[in-house]
Amino acid sequence: MEEHPARVAWRALRRAVWAADPPPARPASTRWPALAPYLGPIGLLAVVGLFAATLASENERHLPGLVTIVFAALTVAPLLALPRRPLLAWRLTVVALSVCTFNPPAGAPWPWNPVLVLGSLLVVAVVAARVDRPVLVWVGLITSVPVLTLVDRNNQVGVLALLLTLLVLGDLVRGNRTSRRALAAQTALSEREAERRAVLEERARIAREMHDVVAHHMSMIAVQAETAPYRLADVREPARQEFVAIADAAREALTDMRRLLGVLRSEPTGPQTAPQPGLADLDGMVDGARRAGLPVRLEVDEPLAAVPGPVGLAAYRIVQEGLANAARHAPGGEVRVVVRATAGALTVRIVNTAGSPGSPAGERGSGHGVTGMRERARALGGAFTAGPLDDGGYAVDARLPYEEEGATR
Repeated sequence: MEEHPARVAWRALRRAVWAADPPPARPASTRWPALAPYLGPIGLLAVVGLFAATLASENERHLPGLVTIVFAALTVAPLLALPRRPLLAWRLTVVALSVCTFNPPAGAPWPWNPVLVLGSLLVVAVVAARVDRPVLVWVGLITSVPVLTLVDRNNQVGVLALLLTLLVLGDLVRGNRTSRRALAAQTALSEREAERRAVLEERARIAREMHDVVAHHMSMIAVQAETAPYRLADVREPARQEFVAIADAAREALTDMRRLLGVLRSEPTGPQTAPQPGLADLDGMVDGARRAGLPVRLEVDEPLAAVPGPVGLAAYRIVQEGLANAARHAPGGEVRVVVRATAGALTVRIVNTAGSPGSPAGERGSGHGVTGMRERARALGGAFTAGPLDDGGYAVDARLPYEEEGATR
């Protein structure tokens, strides 16, 4: 249910008259980092100069010395409070506009000294850019009271028009700043959501591919356990029961994996039955890239037979994505792919040079490819780095650990 307008107006009036000031838009150190150390001294000198100018102006009114000092202090006090306390500065301005009106020069369009007039306009402009609209309405109404009561009738329309212009412009500035902040926050939120979604999608795809690899071995275990009593002679009954238990456990594990896969799958195409690629398929993929016009040099250290299937699949996908990124972002550049099996780990390095001059650069990607490669490496407990080189190229490095066959558990 919407709040009654009278309550909204009353709450806005209380905020305008005695509530705390809104937080600053940005600290001075972020708005003017180079000038931030000098803003304080410069502002102090400006206030001292304005104070002296106000004293000189008030002396022309033939006021007592103490009254002149008080009026000068009321004139510059709002400017001192303006950077951090704009509402307090406006309240002091209203007090100064109501008090500093004695003995104006003959024929003056308003009873205030020029410093107070200019300072009041500055205060109103800053306040209009800092407070919300209901409070701004009260600021305009209260500020117009001394204008209507103390300014000559021939100048009231012009002063009120100037005041209204400052209020409208300040409100537009505040609205624009608020919209830009909301847009920046929404953009950052969308980027985080897109990154999180990319990670989740890549993990789901990795889980599906890992399932296809592991399911193959589990199926072989189940088949070997079921057929062992028929392939092996003189299998005793306890051993036969062990084989049956192993086959049952393998089938149960396959059932659980398929059930989990049904939750992970997002595509409606059903299970994938094609064998998953591995290190043996790198040559075919590189040949396809060469036929597409991408100069690729592949260096593979043999032997790689001891590399497990999941590690080979992750390496294949990383190389695949690396070649796709090179073709997209550095057309015409040369690509070098190095795959080496070290002690307990498979290292993959893809390095491409900068694209050839004049080659059409591909459109900027979403960054999900790098995210996918990183998640594949992390899923195996490995490490992944990617970034530009000093010569304009790009390098992708992945280390995929695995447990060597025969290693101590």
